[in-house]
Formats: sequence, structure tokens, C-alpha cells
Amino acid sequence: MSHAPTTVTQVVIVLLLLLPGVIYQFVRERTRGPVPGHRDLGERILRAVTAGIALDTLYVMFAGPWLVHFVYDRRRGWLTGAADNPRIAALTAASLLIVVPAAAAGLTSWLGSRGSQSTYDPIPTAWDKVFRRRSHCLVRARLKSGHWVGGYYGERSYTSGYPEAPDMYLQTTWALSSAGSFERPLPRSGGIYIRMDDVEFLDFVEVSPGAEEGDTAGDRNTSAVGPQREEGVSARRESARTDAGSADTASGH
Repeated sequence: MSHAPTTVTQVVIVLLLLLPGVIYQFVRERTRGPVPGHRDLGERILRAVTAGIALDTLYVMFAGPWLVHFVYDRRRGWLTGAADNPRIAALTAASLLIVVPAAAAGLTSWLGSRGSQSTYDPIPTAWDKVFRRRSHCLVRARLKSGHWVGGYYGERSYTSGYPEAPDMYLQTTWALSSAGSFERPLPRSGGIYIRMDDVEFLDFVEVSPGAEEGDTAGDRNTSAVGPQREEGVSARRESARTDAGSADTASGH
């Protein structure tokens, strides 16, 4: 019993046996995308253990005596071979525990996806995707009560990320009309917090960086954004046509 493994050694051995399967399962999930079984932690652990056993079996079949020499020596005990050749042991461990399982998972996913036109994005939710590289903008939200709220999303704003529940903080609050059009930033605004549980939908309005102060499109005559601005453009065009018609009539007289 003098060569029986200690508690620390046992933990190391167990980790070495399980790590290939864990790496395989992790890379497989990242490359293939989520499946219903991923919601069950027990099934995921079983898949990882099964993959680890399969990989360890292959390792023993093709390089059993050499690997055993690193792990256990009958005369000197556990891991003495690895201690004698640390560089070779480290390279072997990195290859068999990380590189080979990751390559096997990538190859399996590639073979399974051949001929498929679908693509997988590892970003977990559309919420995270939208705000991953979101530039400055105005955000308006229609609440389930029917009211509109919104504000300016800038450098001091914040949004949650998976797995937290989606919510957001807008650094400046804006007054919105009953139709949801932006009117003006509220004075002395400390921002607004919005829970997505209370929201029916969000709308993002691209604006210039000066929108936080009320300059939404470089047009000093109008401060509203969205439908009101479009109506204002149409109104100005109709006014211009009326003026042009009046000028033509006057010249005709």
C-alpha cells in the first residue's frame, strides 16, 4: 500500500480522465449550437463522461505503455515519470487533454453540418447580439400599459447580458408624445431604468452624437424624431410647392 495514490494525486488523475470529455463537449456545443439536451445538466455531464471514456480508451489503445510510464511507476509511485520529463509531459497533456478533444469536436461538428445552409451564432440571445456593438442612439419602448418611454443610449448607459434578465439603463430620459415620437430631453434627467418584462417592443433610432442634448438630426427647427420628422419634411415640401405655385401665378399676372 506504500504506492497507493494520495488524495491530491487521486484528484489529479480523475481530472486527467475527465478533462478530454469536458473539452470535447464544450467545443461541440460551441460549434454545433444549442440542442434540447443542453438544458439538462445531467445529460450534459453524461455526454462529457462518455466522450472522455471514449477518448481515454483510444489513448490507451494507441499509446498505452508510454502514457502509463508518465502516470505510474511500480517502484517509485504516481506521476514520477511526468516529474522526470516535465516538458514532454506538459506537451503530451496539452495535446491529449485539449488539442485532440477540441479537434475531434470540431471535425464531428463539421461533418454533421455539411450540406446544411443554416448558420450558428454563439451569442446566446438576440438581446446580447443587438447591444454587442450598439452605437449611440435613441431608444423608445412601448410598455404593456400602452405608454411610451425612452431616452438616449450612450457611453454612460448600460444593458444586462445573458444569463441575467434583460433590462437597460438609459443615461438621459426623453419626453415622448402619445404616438411615441421623441420631443425633447427632460431637464435634470438622471436617466431611466427599463425592465423588459414591462415592455412590448423596443425601437432604436439612429441619431448624431449630439442627440442627448436635443440635436437629433442637425435641424434646429424640429426636435422630434421619427414620424413627426417625416411629417415635417412632407409639410415643408408641400409648403414649398404652394409657394412655387403662388410665384408662378404672380408672374402670369
